[in-house]
Amino acid sequence: MANKIKKVVLAYSGGLDTSIIIPWLKENYDNCEVVAVSGDVGQGTELDGLEEKAIKTGASKLYIEDLTEEFIEDYVFPTVQAGALYENQYMLGTSFARPIIAKRIAEIAIKEGADAICHGCTGKGNDQVRFELAIKAFAPDMQIIAPWRIWDIKSRDEEIDYAEAHNIPLKINRETNYSKDKNLWHLSHEGLDLEDPANEPQYEKPGFLEMGVSPIQAPDKPTYVTIHFEKGIPTEIDGVKMNGKQIVAKLNELGGANGIGLADLVENRLVGMKSRGVYETPGGAILYKAHEILETITLDKETSRVKQYLSIKFADIVYNGQWFTPLREAMSAFVTETQKTVTGDVKVKLYKGNIINAGVTSPYTLYDEEVATFDEDNVYNQADSAGFINLFGLPIKVRAKLEQKRNNNK
Repeated sequence: MANKIKKVVLAYSGGLDTSIIIPWLKENYDNCEVVAVSGDVGQGTELDGLEEKAIKTGASKLYIEDLTEEFIEDYVFPTVQAGALYENQYMLGTSFARPIIAKRIAEIAIKEGADAICHGCTGKGNDQVRFELAIKAFAPDMQIIAPWRIWDIKSRDEEIDYAEAHNIPLKINRETNYSKDKNLWHLSHEGLDLEDPANEPQYEKPGFLEMGVSPIQAPDKPTYVTIHFEKGIPTEIDGVKMNGKQIVAKLNELGGANGIGLADLVENRLVGMKSRGVYETPGGAILYKAHEILETITLDKETSRVKQYLSIKFADIVYNGQWFTPLREAMSAFVTETQKTVTGDVKVKLYKGNIINAGVTSPYTLYDEEVATFDEDNVYNQADSAGFINLFGLPIKVRAKLEQKRNNNK
């Protein structure tokens, strides 16, 4: 099949994996043309000098696609609206970045008339699934090349050996070789000392955290921030209208400075193993918490309950790379319907890693102070509760009486 592949579109980040894949593809597929594609989802300086590097290592061209606004508005915010957290902590930063990148790569591969799409995901990871499910949705007949599943390289050390032998410049070294994934929403850290769950992450060590500081190093004075939501979507910070990118960037700045949004978890990967990761999601943590606070006064009890347990499934769908599926679309339609009244202002206090509720208001609030008050009111007859309790407790009473009767007859 190698002789049939003349042009490959490569998902290219410029990191260790994809840097060595370009010469590897040319060596193993008869000097095929390699078109590199980088999806910009807010990874910042990681894109600097990427075009020169891609071409110098053998690519014919590099597309850098600005996907950041679409990423935040169409993937991140709908997931926040759903309240979807994977295994109670992970805010899905890598998970929902993969489908949008893979979709664009598939579109470019079709436009370029490519014979195959290549990615640098390992055979142990979740990303291979996320990339390939999205590719199947938009280029179902496209051949997929996954070097980690077929080459002889077995470790990151061997990757570095290959890079050095081919004069490929790297930004990492063997001693500080954490596996990282960065976008506007988050930064993940895996590998090295983190592979042993017994080891505490070195939050205070200079250079470990990139999006903020350890709560220990955060200021002794709290920071207040007010977020306005329209139908579950954040639109303003402290009264200033902003787009999605601006909101996440601003909250990253405020949250990072106050040690917000650090998660250290051993998660269950899709491919069947447990892995340990440390995540920085400062702005995301604030948005999840603020949105949750607003829903406490704008959603009725039953809708809130159903939404809460569906959020677990929504998180699984996103984590498993099933974004482009009928089920995700149907669940998003449900979430959108629930958000019609999730409009209002949430004020939170940021202090040494904590996000503290400092007040919430909404024109659609379901909280009625006159009903809830402990003072005298004219809307709630406390005597009514006796009949309610009698009916609500009837199954318990019947069971107890029958149990007594059975015991007396022994």
